[in-house]
Amino acid sequence: MNNNFHTEVLVIGSGVSGLLTAELLAAEKNVTVITKSELGKSNSRLAQGGIAAVTSDDDSWADHFFDTIQAGVFHNNNELTELLVKKGGECVSQLIEMGVTFDQSKDGTYSRCREGAHSVPRILHAGGDATGKELMNKLVKRVKESSTIIEHHAAVDLIVENGFCAGASFMNEKGNLLMVKADFVILATGGAGQLYPVTSNDTSVTGDGIAMAYRAGAIVSDLEFMQFHPTMYAGSGASFLLSEAVRGEGGRLVMESGVYLMEGKHELLDLAPRDVVARAIYEEQNMVYLDISAVTNFDDRFPTIASYLNEDDASSKKVPVQPGAHFLMGGVETDRYGRTSVANLFAIGEVANTGVHGANRLASNSLLEAVVFANEAATWMLNHKRVQHGMAAASQPLHIPNSLPDPSKLRTIMNDYVGITRHAVGLSTAIDELGAYLKGKKKLASSVEEVTLTNMLQTSWLMATSAYMRTESRGGHHRSDFPQANQRFQQKRIKRRILEDEWATTEKKSRAVF
Repeated sequence: MNNNFHTEVLVIGSGVSGLLTAELLAAEKNVTVITKSELGKSNSRLAQGGIAAVTSDDDSWADHFFDTIQAGVFHNNNELTELLVKKGGECVSQLIEMGVTFDQSKDGTYSRCREGAHSVPRILHAGGDATGKELMNKLVKRVKESSTIIEHHAAVDLIVENGFCAGASFMNEKGNLLMVKADFVILATGGAGQLYPVTSNDTSVTGDGIAMAYRAGAIVSDLEFMQFHPTMYAGSGASFLLSEAVRGEGGRLVMESGVYLMEGKHELLDLAPRDVVARAIYEEQNMVYLDISAVTNFDDRFPTIASYLNEDDASSKKVPVQPGAHFLMGGVETDRYGRTSVANLFAIGEVANTGVHGANRLASNSLLEAVVFANEAATWMLNHKRVQHGMAAASQPLHIPNSLPDPSKLRTIMNDYVGITRHAVGLSTAIDELGAYLKGKKKLASSVEEVTLTNMLQTSWLMATSAYMRTESRGGHHRSDFPQANQRFQQKRIKRRILEDEWATTEKKSRAVF
């Protein structure tokens, strides 16, 4: 392979958002998709619940809109949220035309289920609880035929000069470098779930795109809003996700005493917004179980989950659960078309912050976001040329901290201090401990492991700093020292373009509040 080549469109990542954008562009542009592991290995493939969209007469975009902004605690970008819900049905039709098969009832109509914070059943699913897998299988097959695919190459850094993005550098498992110039660069790298010890995320999701965009000078925002899914398996063996659709089909959260956990805590009970349910489980002193006894034909409706359960869980019909890092609402700030504050650089999917999720994502809106904004970004790129810049950008070697924390130590810091409940003291501790690595002596990165850990460290520091500066509780961000929402923060995004050496000044100003 040539260690230096040009492509019109460079897609970094291979989830639904990246692959769909590639597919939509490939007929008219030369597209290259580069992924750090195997093609399609992503959070998208793990998506169980489905895709939320208005596809029936007893539903409306206005209802979907209200459900979305209410779950987002009114921190949403209203204009783009309206776009999201209005485009839902159209995008579902597009997926069906591409060969995606959604589950149907005996009468031939599409099966729809209800999930947390939705006012009506509007979630379309495939394979019972394998919607993401169905979408990915169809997209991977199509993209393999239309685009250039490069696997097992981790993105090292974006190539930027004078504020223009002109490509990215990559490293393979042997430490060899690859530099790719491009007219348009699309970050589709996913979120940051692997910064926590318990997560639903694929092992490849380590905050890479956020860290790279930040180093390139792009604005990142809302990084304090990490959504913890309430129902990760908490029994013996590896943890896994138990879809919210299980509760939508009759599953109930129950304490060891036999009392239903959500009684008296929220009017929607077990289908309350995810942040509410996750905190309720987190605050319970004893084990919490998901009672699946009322779910009709559980094994047929949820075959993936059923295959994971051990015999004791399956026979007792009570599955031990715990919250786990699931979805990052914030990310690289973009407009409607995925454009970031750096010219020619786009971000789509979970790595992006379009503002449609607010402070807490509504269930099954993630695949919807991926599909809607993939279409928006592709439409813009098909009708515009790249922003011209006079200088040829050159790839610079990535300088990383000479000393990096062990991944388990980093995850412990994030779990203890930047977890479901935060406090100024703990956040300051996290910022200081993480920042100490970032401020240390630097060396050149020589392996994918070093690059990945540097990205995890950088993104963790940004998340902790953002959480420290939002002195209120809203959605996925809960401060025990500021337990109430503050009106002055509503629809106000805390933007992070802070350099490591500015933290001392920020710290002094912020601590004056306490």
